[in-house]
Amino acid sequence: MGGAKERGVSRRDFLRAAGTLGVSGALLGAHVNRVQSQEKGQGGDGSQEGTAHSSHGGNETTGNVDTSGFDPSKFLRDFYRGEERREGGRTVREYELTAEDVEIEVAPGVTYPAWAYNGQVPGPTLRATEGERLRVVFKNQGAHPHTIHFHGFHPANMDGVFELVGPGEEFTYEFDAEPFGMHLYHCHTSPLRKHIEKGLYGAFIIDPEEGREEADEMVMVMNGFDTNFDGENEVYAVNTVAFHYQKNPIEIKKGELIRVYVVNVLEFDFINSFHTHANFFNYYPTGTRLEPSEFTDTKMFAQGERGIMEFRYDFPGRFMFHAHVSEFAELGWMGLFDVKE
Repeated sequence: MGGAKERGVSRRDFLRAAGTLGVSGALLGAHVNRVQSQEKGQGGDGSQEGTAHSSHGGNETTGNVDTSGFDPSKFLRDFYRGEERREGGRTVREYELTAEDVEIEVAPGVTYPAWAYNGQVPGPTLRATEGERLRVVFKNQGAHPHTIHFHGFHPANMDGVFELVGPGEEFTYEFDAEPFGMHLYHCHTSPLRKHIEKGLYGAFIIDPEEGREEADEMVMVMNGFDTNFDGENEVYAVNTVAFHYQKNPIEIKKGELIRVYVVNVLEFDFINSFHTHANFFNYYPTGTRLEPSEFTDTKMFAQGERGIMEFRYDFPGRFMFHAHVSEFAELGWMGLFDVKE
């Protein structure tokens, strides 16, 4: 591996050339051409014959991931609203979250030993309305102490930092749903980086009391996986499975308002991004204001940063969305919207 780096070939390039992700022959061929040009001192600047195949359209994995346990297409629009009841004249929502040690498939034939909420990565998307009382019963069925830290307002003893929940133990978090917006939850046990990158995170949506305009709503959690445990990601994705939404385009209706709740939980890389093709979106930072802050087609996200994107497509056809960090796109963070009449 060290020799590859000395010749100017990055570890991730080496993994692609070695076929670790089972990438398409077109992409592998483009990679080999680029590496050869670098070794010959030709720069590998994309002008060599054959490198055209490395365009976004040529990237994908061969084979398919088993989605019987976790299906990113179903997860996209699946909201966990808990069990609703009335207590003391107000609405209470009770959720159950369990930490488990599970093996997940992040690309065809590429598995990862994850720590997961309710056996999936990301964990279920929790959803409530501003002002409701939330009760989250957390059970730790994993081999290590875990917690849940919710972004939002709550008492100190509900913060998920000091009240470690050991294997076989449980803890109940209870607090009011506020402020409205797009939030997240994750384990806050040390070492924090390890507990997050292993998969203990999920989206947490609090709707404003007055509601939002009706829309086709979906959740996209930008994540990645260090499959060889060297402190760098080899696989990048939205909702865990590399290239899933490229192989299984997201169907939307022409002219319909689309609302995407997006959060970046990527470890090891400081910045992630989201780019839509042939369209712009209104962006609401953290979703805590009802007016957008900007109208754009590319948004940068630091770790833990999240927001709401709203847009419509006025033309039918397939349109890409992906990270505007080219390496992330090449290693799985890419998808398609399939706009229907």
